[in-house]
Amino acid sequence: MLDTTTPATRPANPRFSSGPCAKIPHYSLDLLADAPLGRSHRAAIGKSRLARAIDLTREVLGVPADYRIGIVPGSDTGAVEMAMWTMLGERPVEMLAWESFGEGWVTDAVKQLKLDATVRKADYGHIVDLAQVDFDRDVVFTWNGTTSGVCLPNGDAIPADRAGLTICDATSAAFAMDLPWDRLDVVTFSWQKALGGEGAHGVLILSPRAVARLESYVPDRPLPKIFRLTKGGKLIEGIFKGETINTPSMLCVEDYIVALEWAQSVGGLDGLIARSQANARTVAEFVDARDWIENLAADPATASNTSVCLRFTDPRIKDAAAFAKAVAKRLEKEGVAYDIGAYRDAPAGLRIWCGSTVETADVAALMPWIDWAFQQEIAAQG
Repeated sequence: MLDTTTPATRPANPRFSSGPCAKIPHYSLDLLADAPLGRSHRAAIGKSRLARAIDLTREVLGVPADYRIGIVPGSDTGAVEMAMWTMLGERPVEMLAWESFGEGWVTDAVKQLKLDATVRKADYGHIVDLAQVDFDRDVVFTWNGTTSGVCLPNGDAIPADRAGLTICDATSAAFAMDLPWDRLDVVTFSWQKALGGEGAHGVLILSPRAVARLESYVPDRPLPKIFRLTKGGKLIEGIFKGETINTPSMLCVEDYIVALEWAQSVGGLDGLIARSQANARTVAEFVDARDWIENLAADPATASNTSVCLRFTDPRIKDAAAFAKAVAKRLEKEGVAYDIGAYRDAPAGLRIWCGSTVETADVAALMPWIDWAFQQEIAAQG
């Protein structure tokens, strides 16, 4: 039997949401005091802050010098859609999906873009067999399944000499996992994920091969202005120097810059990855010591270190979905964990964000509360 005593220690920050995610440690709105509010993003000061955000992104993530980085509207979704609508159709396409967001890209490719795509899917907790994927086709995939807690272990399955483009939704992998740039042609993310930034802005990163596609291929479909990346057959370079397609929030941009500067202070990408892995390891050690809960990821090699998804396995549980919701609700009521229920389309359970902005001490403090909430709900079943 578990100890039903209410744990004595509470997480200092109970924010474990998988997006928007926890702000950087010791965050204060005072950090945004120098944001150029009420100024045009096209003025020198606006352009300089946008350029600063792009330069820091390159530095922290280690993006190659010949890759373009742009800030675009519509969060990660907007960035992925821009890539799909402007680049797909020149050659055959493979769509890979192992969770709900990947499924969304499949729907857009097949039903909206009307592409005759090869679709490969895996159940929650698994990824597709990458050995079966033809990378001479254009391939679209999520690096980390935010709603399923599984990710690519590395980029080894992607050939360096591929003929097709790889379009990677990396929104919950960027700043927490090592992305192999030579294997990725388009990378997208939203800074509201791993760095706890504010929503609505996306980042689009293009390899030289992706730029070549944009400049040589004109898709047989109308493109909304907000998706257009070329003019007269040439890349609109200004987009990748801070001249955004539409008006960005300079407050959000400043918030992102603050987070990037914090990232530098903790050791850059290596430091961010180490912090995230320490958080995920804390959860894994808790799960390994119990027989009533397990990681949704079937293979530990593909288990995410950011969006850690768990499911309850105790045979006494009568209704898995109701039980998991009750546990999450009880934890929120106690003020120890907010927004950790599984995604609505995913198997019932918990989803704990373990990105680098979360302190490991808070993850450790949460674990006894999950013990406690589990036991309380088992007892409540009668």
